[in-house]
Amino acid sequence: MLRIKAFQGLRPAPHLVEEVACVPYDVVDREESAALAQGRPNTLLRVDRAEIDLPPDTDPYSDAVYNKAKENFTALQQNGALIRESEPCIYLYQQRMGNHVQTGLAAVCHIDDYENDIIKKHEKTRRDKEDDRTRLINTLSADTGPVFLTYRDTAAIDALVVEATSGAPLYDFTAPDGIQHTVWRVVGGENFVREFQNVPVAYVADGHHRTASAARVGRERREANPNHTGAEDYNWFLAVLFPASQLQILPYNRAAKTLNGRDKETFLAEVGNAFDLSPNGTATPSKPGEIRMYLDSAWHNLAWQPLKETDPIAQLDVSALQDRLLAPILGIDDPRTSKQVDFIGGIRGPGELVKLVDSGKAAVAFSMYPTTVEQLMAIADANQIMPPKSTWFEPKLRSGLFIHTF
Repeated sequence: MLRIKAFQGLRPAPHLVEEVACVPYDVVDREESAALAQGRPNTLLRVDRAEIDLPPDTDPYSDAVYNKAKENFTALQQNGALIRESEPCIYLYQQRMGNHVQTGLAAVCHIDDYENDIIKKHEKTRRDKEDDRTRLINTLSADTGPVFLTYRDTAAIDALVVEATSGAPLYDFTAPDGIQHTVWRVVGGENFVREFQNVPVAYVADGHHRTASAARVGRERREANPNHTGAEDYNWFLAVLFPASQLQILPYNRAAKTLNGRDKETFLAEVGNAFDLSPNGTATPSKPGEIRMYLDSAWHNLAWQPLKETDPIAQLDVSALQDRLLAPILGIDDPRTSKQVDFIGGIRGPGELVKLVDSGKAAVAFSMYPTTVEQLMAIADANQIMPPKSTWFEPKLRSGLFIHTF
């Protein structure tokens, strides 16, 4: 049984919502964050990436950064950019990217559901990134960015969403990247709370570090509180839950920097032994079980017979590429740590792969067919870990539209 709850959090003043709301902290580096924050004193990037308000050589994990984040977060509340809700609410959050539309429910979820695998994960977290978000959440006593969760569709919840989104929205704006963000406010949300009790499990789609960090802060707060009752807000974390059928996963493409000492002919011969190799003028695979390879100004198709084994990880196209080519031919044994492979989010398209290879920054590149939501859920259900950089969810959730405090 999945637990969700309304929360009495912070949200942007309506006239400042476009300035406050920002891209997730982990899709931009320091320079990109600073550029996006230029001329926007109230952007939440000044909290999530507070190093942009400090000298360029500042260690992003230093005390000064977290202290600055706290200072900026307090200032946003004092100047009225962030306002406190008058009562507990949930929110319906719709995103429109071209013809793609997805509508999720923003609420808080219980850290025990995460610990007990009612909220399932499919990705390992890096300790340094988890430490960073843990310290930020702890310093602010707030979740500024929501975790992206998904669940198998239910008709009852769908009906509630249709009803709740029939009225005038609280916010409705189009961000500079062209994605439209629309939010409806629902006081109490008791009907949603009740219906989600019939959802057996949810899955972390994007935001594993935020989820792990929120759970860690909750555990630490429990241990430090001799009067802990279980009713405290630190037992909950901010999430947006989307029905699985609405999600859009783009491919996570790969580019290798060298041919590992091979010339083009030798490399192609070895690839031909590992795959059914054929010339192909198109850059995008048409179905699972195909990979397009760009080498020396030409696209090639790689195909293979599906494996008979039932291991859900072995069925992934990224696993076939890793096990048949990247490791044995290019020597990329661990893609999590190897400096010889770069990962390119599908939002950039295969044209980015062509640029990398034609410029000499990469020797060969691979255009992938996207992993499906069903594959993600099957791997999480099997308590397994997805290979690195297997999914790229788009559109990304904006941070700052609603903030959970404790």
